[in-house]
Amino acid sequence: MVEIGVKRQPKFYIETASSPADDRTRVLKYGKMFAVFDRYGDIEPVGLGEQGIYYQGTRFLSDFELAFGPSRPLLLSSTVRADNSMFTADVSNLDMTSEDGTIPRGSVHLTRTKFLWRGTSYEKFHVSNYGLSEVNFPLCIRFDADYADIFEVRGTKRKTRGWRLNDVVNYDSVTMSYRGLDGVLRTTRIACSPRPANISEGEIRFDISLKPRSEALFSVAVTCDPADAQVESYESAWIGLVGESSEEESSACQITSSNQVFNEWMKRSQADVGMMIKGNPEHNYPYAGVPWFSTVFGRDAIITALQTLWINPAISRGVLQYLALTQATEFMPEVDAEPGKIVHEMREGEMSALKEVPFGRYYGSVDSTPLFVMLAEAYFQRTGDIEFLRHIWPNIKRALHWIDESGDPDRDGFVEYHRQTEQGLTHQGWKDSNDSVFHDDGALAKGPIALCEVQGYVYAAKSGAARLATVLGDLNLALQLESQAATLRSRFHEAFWCYDLGTYAIALDGEKRPCRVRTSNAGHCLYTGIAHPENARVLAQSILSRDFFNGWGIRTVARGESRYNPISYHNGSVWPHDNSIIAAGLARYGYRVEAAQVLSALLDASTFIELNRLPELMCGLERRPGEGPTLYPVACSPQAWAAGSAFLLLQACLGLSLDAARKRITFADPYLPEGVAQLWIKQLRLGNSRVDVLLERHDYLVMVQTVEQEGDVEVVVT
Repeated sequence: MVEIGVKRQPKFYIETASSPADDRTRVLKYGKMFAVFDRYGDIEPVGLGEQGIYYQGTRFLSDFELAFGPSRPLLLSSTVRADNSMFTADVSNLDMTSEDGTIPRGSVHLTRTKFLWRGTSYEKFHVSNYGLSEVNFPLCIRFDADYADIFEVRGTKRKTRGWRLNDVVNYDSVTMSYRGLDGVLRTTRIACSPRPANISEGEIRFDISLKPRSEALFSVAVTCDPADAQVESYESAWIGLVGESSEEESSACQITSSNQVFNEWMKRSQADVGMMIKGNPEHNYPYAGVPWFSTVFGRDAIITALQTLWINPAISRGVLQYLALTQATEFMPEVDAEPGKIVHEMREGEMSALKEVPFGRYYGSVDSTPLFVMLAEAYFQRTGDIEFLRHIWPNIKRALHWIDESGDPDRDGFVEYHRQTEQGLTHQGWKDSNDSVFHDDGALAKGPIALCEVQGYVYAAKSGAARLATVLGDLNLALQLESQAATLRSRFHEAFWCYDLGTYAIALDGEKRPCRVRTSNAGHCLYTGIAHPENARVLAQSILSRDFFNGWGIRTVARGESRYNPISYHNGSVWPHDNSIIAAGLARYGYRVEAAQVLSALLDASTFIELNRLPELMCGLERRPGEGPTLYPVACSPQAWAAGSAFLLLQACLGLSLDAARKRITFADPYLPEGVAQLWIKQLRLGNSRVDVLLERHDYLVMVQTVEQEGDVEVVVT
């Protein structure tokens, strides 16, 4: 029986019952806290309803609206700093009537700044009177907290939930609380300085009285679970946050070019990766994305670590360390766990605690485990950190055991997935929509399913693990792994290659029938090296054809396939991280100009997107002259692996590799895209050494010059 045109949505589908109130929301994040608000800096229960201040998977503030008297002010401008540390908005008054008469529009200017730090949102209001007369009016803040679990915000309906307790109002603060069905008390405290004129349930009022050319300052701190937080003054907290950022930036690799647009994209991308890490209790571990995935994800973090390995190997170490600690040790079908498997997702919040969703610690991804091994080998090659390799070697061996045992239950040599719990994900590759794996007639594939890219990951994992085993002196294991990798590569070609389509089938279904569909998944087979060179040439031509490449990037599904839909989540959209992996694969087989084509497309897209921030995905509609890409309405932005894409794309074009054992930095046939004539890479570190290099484009030739060097390192151009 086949399923064609199925309308049933996944259990945890993100509903879109209304249009966004504003497609330019602002985002801040620090650790387990993040905030989504509009351009005013307000939180409004409108549109998709995703705005709010969130902490540990729960929305602690669902309404926070600023008003001049009864009216919303006039927005002048707003932005988030380039390093993502602070939001700033400038607003002014509309024509207002007060007891003293009319206040003309534009007389009052208010600068609103806010940032997050250690469980608190700090906000300051700087009010100035530029009018000729004294102004008197109330500055009001309306607020509320619904304590919705993130899955409720996404659209999951609950039969019952906990209850709000009575608010506690003090002379300068108000405290809201919620007792969840899990027994946890969740509390939000709003504290004001100076003391407001009035504070009550749902509203704070400051009375503004300003003579001409005078000003006033007010601050508000919103703290989640205040019993666990140390609340500072606005100034002290800002000094603390800036101190953390300065320490990180002082040692960071710096990338600049002669192209200002390119510079803005790189700077924002680096800041976004940093924001997804900063403050997390999991050291150097990037959360996946805001708002829906601001938590630990195995696959996302590994790919982000691979993308950024050349500029910051500390991320890879942090990811490997935490995933090793959380590696499954037993069979737990209710969360798709098996010994040796790497975690897919971890959630806090009431619904996870009550197991209304299975994602408290969930292992339903088929690719995280081989990707973990791939990252371990790449990290060692980049750093030569033998002690850390020895530390996680037992975890690597357990992951390899999972690949051969639970990952391949029918022992056909291919790793496949089939969920063990009805609550779990139907599809467990990176394309995890219910309709993302299908046959050419549109029939949904039945499991167990062996994805093409997963076989590539396994090939790379075993090849890399063989090299690690050699380093550690286990030559027998190294030979076994090399033999297994070679056998897998041969069998993969026979089972997956579709000569007439010029691509690898996206998957084999439960009956070992290939799903003969042209998808971007096949491009990952270039990245891992499992593709034969002659197949790589054909695949490169196919994946950059008009059916795939829409001008902004490579679509997930080629135009003309049965389930192609350019405005879907996985069946025709453009994902930056997917494109970066494919571009790295193209470069691996010598197609650097083609890799640069992908980089240029995404660079162009960034110029049309506010803050130069690439989102989780974009719609796959054809590029139209003079217009930007069509954005996907519920995409995460920022998203860690979307931000990390910039660095893997650049690495692919430059043919850049770092070898700790040889103390060598290599640029293999480097290429710079048109529009980037010069590129500087400063503080590129290898062990205790550091180099600054300059690359200059002369037609198709790129010259590489070492500008400054510290330590024993060799820069090689081939």
